[in-house]
Amino acid sequence: MNKIDFNHRQSAHCENGVAANIIKYNGIDITEPLVFGMGSGLFFVYIPFLRVNQAPAISYRPMPGSIFARTSKKLNVKIKRKRFKSIEKSFKALDENLEKGIPTGLQVGVYHLPYLPDEYRFHFNAHNILVYGKEGEDYLISDPTMETPSKISKNQLAKARFTKGVFAPKGHMYYPVSMPLEKDVNFEKAILSGVKKTTRDMLAPPYFVGVNGIEFVAKRILKWRKKEGAKRTNHYLMQIIRMQEEIGTGGGGFRFIYAAFLQQASEILNKPEWFEFSHELTAIGDQWRDFALQSARIAKNRNKEEDAYHEISATLSEIAKKERAFFKNLKKTL
Repeated sequence: MNKIDFNHRQSAHCENGVAANIIKYNGIDITEPLVFGMGSGLFFVYIPFLRVNQAPAISYRPMPGSIFARTSKKLNVKIKRKRFKSIEKSFKALDENLEKGIPTGLQVGVYHLPYLPDEYRFHFNAHNILVYGKEGEDYLISDPTMETPSKISKNQLAKARFTKGVFAPKGHMYYPVSMPLEKDVNFEKAILSGVKKTTRDMLAPPYFVGVNGIEFVAKRILKWRKKEGAKRTNHYLMQIIRMQEEIGTGGGGFRFIYAAFLQQASEILNKPEWFEFSHELTAIGDQWRDFALQSARIAKNRNKEEDAYHEISATLSEIAKKERAFFKNLKKTL
């Protein structure tokens, strides 16, 4: 048995959680919201020419791995990343880390994780977990989306680490090789830098990015209904909902995490106005959840009224309007 004395902490999002848990284990007291905010995790992009599950691609977050990478850079934490062609070499490297007492992050495919409930096991290959020990041929897993630690066999973990498809992990493992002392970390600078990038991203001029992207999708819903018909439009709506509510935490959930970040950051930087902003963003997050619920009712044919599409379009357009004002006001405080 080889088990590291590691404290599992549940989080709302896998990448935030693994990053926070690894950094905290190595001596810097940090929370999931701070990781998310410093890493500029709040984002939106609509890519009509890229199809995912026969629907236009939508993402509520930056590329997988970027939140951790940005946060590490801002904190001066150096991360080692490895990918492998050989399954055995990948496990040899993982076992060596565990023997050295190094909790190690892995990128894996969700579908092959048997400890997850069936409804959460779909083909998504950018999930993050942390390995902190081994018992025989079983590995001890801290999956931050789960309430308690889990255990998985080597064969099962091999399938998850070497699954095929978009974002194929290729045995991807990562861990810190250099950490600053907590007293040397400039949290204020890291927070301000993270907020600056988030406001820049959300207020970016391209029609498909940030609040412009949200407004564009709101208008597209009506065009889809007119040109593509109800059946295909409903399929597109389900794609929006899935990306918002199932892939990570998406729309409303990310707003709640960012609101928590603003609350914590307001104390660190002595910016009481950010505390007020956090309440405003929480209310916007509630609107995202309402939009998802409205869209789900239509997509499942529980609401067949023609006006229903106009209602969800108006809801999303109102969200874009409020977020535009929110990020403009947040930017002014910088």
